[in-house]
Amino acid sequence: MDMKQMMKQAQQFQQRLTQLQGELAGRQVSASAGGGVVSATVNGRHELISLTIAKEVVDPADPEMLQDLVVSAVNEAMRKAQAMSEVEMAKLTGGVKIPGMF
Repeated sequence: MDMKQMMKQAQQFQQRLTQLQGELAGRQVSASAGGGVVSATVNGRHELISLTIAKEVVDPADPEMLQDLVVSAVNEAMRKAQAMSEVEMAKLTGGVKIPGMF
């Protein structure tokens, strides 16, 4: 394979990667904690889009419980977003993992 061919393939890969990143930004995943009293939604860029907290879980005497539920829901949503990104990246790279991509 000559250098021109390699450069062309690299440019095509970069274009597909940019397109994939845009598509993932538009996708959302959600997770909940505490039986659904706290739920978090993140996008494919791993940005928190929304956080919902049921009134009944807000206890001024126990803020730590609410904090734990929020952290749990957000972390699970982030894990789902990461898994989604990895699946889509594997499709793009044919299963070859490229460090630092997602």
